[in-house]
Amino acid sequence: MFEKDLKIGYLLDFYGEVLSERKRTVLDYYYNDDLSLAEIAAELGISRQAVRELISKAGEELRFLEEKLGLAERFRKTQECAGRLLELLDRNAPEGEVHQAAKELADAVR
Repeated sequence: MFEKDLKIGYLLDFYGEVLSERKRTVLDYYYNDDLSLAEIAAELGISRQAVRELISKAGEELRFLEEKLGLAERFRKTQECAGRLLELLDRNAPEGEVHQAAKELADAVR
């Protein structure tokens, strides 16, 4: 059975523009619109096997880009660190904790 790797939907947001229009469209239908392989195949006039292969190849391309560039992971870390810093500031945490969170945020954006 072909299982969805939800991380691909996340990577599509970061790197989708570097994919061919066809691959981007198929991934968009599959991950964002939650269409089945059969529904995508009918929409595009191709076989379910062709849809599956496009999803697989496009997913490989996105994973390769993330492995080399790491933009999605860096963004996730930055968001996490910024959220923690804001939480500490909101609760008037000790200066040392705020300083450490700010340092982690600075490290995440480098």
